Amino acid sequence: MNALPQGYSMQPIALEDVPRLVRFVNAYARRFTGRDAMTEDRLRTQLTTPGLDLATSAQLIRDPSDEPIAAGIVFHRDPHVTVHAWGLVDETHLGVGIGRCLHGWILERARTAVEMAPDDARVVVQQNTFDGNAAAEAFLEAAGYTQTRHYWRMSIDLDTDDPPSPVWPAGIVVCTFDPESDLEAGVRATRDAFRDHYGFVAGSIEGDIDRTRHWIEGAPDFDPTLWFLARDGDEIAGLCLCAPSAAGESRVGYVQTLGVRPPWRRRGLGRALLLHAFGEFRRRGADGVALHVDSESLTGATRLYESVGMRIDELSHTYELELRPGVDLTAKAPAG
Repeated sequence: MNALPQGYSMQPIALEDVPRLVRFVNAYARRFTGRDAMTEDRLRTQLTTPGLDLATSAQLIRDPSDEPIAAGIVFHRDPHVTVHAWGLVDETHLGVGIGRCLHGWILERARTAVEMAPDDARVVVQQNTFDGNAAAEAFLEAAGYTQTRHYWRMSIDLDTDDPPSPVWPAGIVVCTFDPESDLEAGVRATRDAFRDHYGFVAGSIEGDIDRTRHWIEGAPDFDPTLWFLARDGDEIAGLCLCAPSAAGESRVGYVQTLGVRPPWRRRGLGRALLLHAFGEFRRRGADGVALHVDSESLTGATRLYESVGMRIDELSHTYELELRPGVDLTAKAPAG
């Protein structure tokens, strides 16, 4: 790993770093999107995710005045075939070796996944950039990464007319999530709804339940009355899981997850769930609703969002570097 320039220091991220780290991350995000990307509460919840060890998997680089000017996080979970990495360097400190040092650490941590993945499985590390971040894109391409996917943030204004009322398929009843009784069934339904989402790979159900429980218990803005379940008898046919606001936009609701399980698709259920969420946000006084989506969604999600009036207002890119060749265990085509 390359050494840092004199006067700079690198150490694990600690929870007491969260306020300054959020300011650093949001300053970066505003350069490319015009809005904040994170709140202190949400970052704290993410940094305490089960399976993420801050001592080994999160690093902060400080300049000689002790200000954070770079940070990196590496996270992977069972079956350890996709390593999610995040590295950010302040633009005023580019060109002095900070990025090379941080990326060396990222690769060192990412390669630990190879030892934990199935023997014949392909293992990759992925990083994301905002569109327009030419310096980050050039750095990743020079390091051997390939741009593999594009993601949109889409939004809709709700401050003019009320959204249309949802039309529910026959037999469907919508209700809100009960953290006590719906946790495991909700996690299983989400996994089923996303098993043909690009890049999905099924890990342990216990791990997914633990992480969902952590988010429910650890996120101060978690609101079970904004987690909508579409039931067909005893089965959860689809879900629309929302947060009261998007990061940095207190009057914009956010759709975290919208999914319909394969047997209930092509009946208008996804549209009904989305319109139901719009109506509830409108009732609560929100000015708009936003979400993020794979621009080449295998299940046609982008067509649904466009059909209800959502528009693209942000673009980001995923870059991937192969750590070990092998059998690709991730989804690359619709289930069926």
